[in-house]
Amino acid sequence: MKLAQTLKPAAAVGFIALSLTGTAHADDKFKLTDSLSVTGFIDMSWSSVDVEGVGTEQSSGLDQFEIDFLYSFDSKFSAQVDLEYQDNGTGEEVDIEQAFISYAVSENFSVKAGRFLSYTGWETEEPTGLYQYSGTGYAAYFYGGYQQGVSGFYKGNGYQVALSLVNDLGDLEGENRDTDHPAFEAMLAVTPTEATIAKAFYSSDKLDGTDETITLVNLWAAYIEGSLTLAVEYNTSENAPAYAYRYGIDSEASGYLIMGNYAMNDFAITLRYHDYAIDDASGAEVEDGSAITIAPSYTFTKNLWVVFEYRMGEQNGVDVDLMALEALVTF
Repeated sequence: MKLAQTLKPAAAVGFIALSLTGTAHADDKFKLTDSLSVTGFIDMSWSSVDVEGVGTEQSSGLDQFEIDFLYSFDSKFSAQVDLEYQDNGTGEEVDIEQAFISYAVSENFSVKAGRFLSYTGWETEEPTGLYQYSGTGYAAYFYGGYQQGVSGFYKGNGYQVALSLVNDLGDLEGENRDTDHPAFEAMLAVTPTEATIAKAFYSSDKLDGTDETITLVNLWAAYIEGSLTLAVEYNTSENAPAYAYRYGIDSEASGYLIMGNYAMNDFAITLRYHDYAIDDASGAEVEDGSAITIAPSYTFTKNLWVVFEYRMGEQNGVDVDLMALEALVTF
């Protein structure tokens, strides 16, 4: 997971000053022993979705509970296990989200091995790393998902690089153990100033059951200064598993987002626009989606964040509007 510090999204607190593992955690995690600490969150919401020609559907309840165990054997060697409850529609409501070990070879270079989340994407997998209630919905087409393998991370003066060798790309559950055709994910990040950062990712894999190659490209840049956060992201992909098995070999996708967030003491407001499209091998557009999102939020305490969202979008030519109220508690 990419957990925020005191409810500020990980994009704002972790990407400018990356740790050797490339992950930001909450400041207020509590210790069970000198070596073992725990952090996590509780996420609940109410939402109303209005689909043109279909009607309105409302839902409410617990979205996700997560607890993460972080164990430090010494100053160099550590382990992390993330357990979560989330109704993902498959009946697997409780699972091990991440489980990996990390070793700091030096102050600048570290390696980790196990099951871990891809570095890719401006928007994080967890609600603790979002500035609004909803994600764009296109992550499965462009981001790496959960992975099993090994990753190296190097932090230099004004830049970071990472290379991961993993079993599979686009495996949202991270359960693939087949190593016959390993995938890779490469990252280059630069921080030209204290307020700006840009990241570029290139990932490649073999599409299971075919001789075709999966290609994922994710580029994003952010400006974070005082109360203002601005970000832009651009993505392209070919034969991503999330759509290649539906639309055929040589299908391609592209997408982007633009967002801004401004905070005034405990109040903040986010405005985001995103758009994506998928084309089949003939070049015909087979899926598209876009939306404008506005999300005012209020931080009641450093552990309680509440956000309201209104999202006005279009999916394959059909208007889809969302209203949501979310309460997020971190510990």
